[in-house]
Amino acid sequence: MEHINKIGVVLLNLGGPDSLQAVRPFLYNLFSDREIIRLGPAFLQKPLAKLISTLRSGKTEHMYSQIGGKSPILDITTAQAKALEKALNEQSAVSSQQLPPTKEGQGGVNSSLITHHSSLSFKVYIGMRYWRPFVKDTLDQIIHDGIEHLFVLSLYPHYSKATTGSAIADFKKAVGAFQISNFKFQIHYIDRWFDFPPYIDSLAELISEGMKEFKGNDFDMLYSAHSLPQSFIDEGDPYLEHINATIAAVNSSLVTRHSLPLKWHLSFQSKTGTVKWLEPSTGETIIRLAKEGCKNLLVVPISFVSDHIETLYEIDIFYKKLAEKHGLNLVRCRSLNRYDKFILAMKELIMAKIK
Repeated sequence: MEHINKIGVVLLNLGGPDSLQAVRPFLYNLFSDREIIRLGPAFLQKPLAKLISTLRSGKTEHMYSQIGGKSPILDITTAQAKALEKALNEQSAVSSQQLPPTKEGQGGVNSSLITHHSSLSFKVYIGMRYWRPFVKDTLDQIIHDGIEHLFVLSLYPHYSKATTGSAIADFKKAVGAFQISNFKFQIHYIDRWFDFPPYIDSLAELISEGMKEFKGNDFDMLYSAHSLPQSFIDEGDPYLEHINATIAAVNSSLVTRHSLPLKWHLSFQSKTGTVKWLEPSTGETIIRLAKEGCKNLLVVPISFVSDHIETLYEIDIFYKKLAEKHGLNLVRCRSLNRYDKFILAMKELIMAKIK
């Protein structure tokens, strides 16, 4: 009899408030994470997180009120998960595939093989870091569903300890709490895919689509990445290196597609706190380009795979108004979201790991 291997895929993401009432507790969870920002000595982290979330909640609620009263990230990630599950199951007639052996530190689970004459059944889950559905609840459901092999895919293509590192640490903590060694499945982590060719292709295609908005007129391209404290990079965090590698690969693809020189720039957005963060900021760059005579600007949110407050409010509202004030026509490249080629890229990423 053919054996059906139950394979689970967990999409890890930041999460976001699902109502205006959820903004304050969401911010509290965010600022309580010392991997994101260290608020004094460890024993003061949570009291200071409570204070900051209280002080910032009013302004943040106002931002969310302008983009529908909540973060769209759960709806988008849910759509991505459903589309990915469908794509994986359409390619589930795979035989003679062997999963890689479990490495030490990947959950302490038992190794097993996908055997000859077996087929695969995929189920895709969502685990959020700072708001529902939390990882611990998702893991409970995975155990209940009898999953045999589990792939944990970070939706941050570029590794940083503040994003993927924190999310995977949270997942491993949940694994420990559930004493996963009692269950017969193994866990594999996919923690970086910044140069994965199908991902690069999907980005390049969306950027090509955005270029058409200028109808042949000259334009500059601004890659806007989420910022990080400069100290993270100084301590060896590979995030900036990964961002630059993605940009280099995308630019190479664009030059091949369009046979034209690219005028591109890199900037950073979403800084919080008073410590030194990566520079230059997106706002400063917009003003500089306007002064240098740039009239059209295509903004590419390079470190994001879905829309959220950083794209829908920060770029589409705040930076667009700033650009208009300085005589600059700002167009944002649409986000990957549920884009078919991006879903196929994630499918290929999972299948490559299985093979």
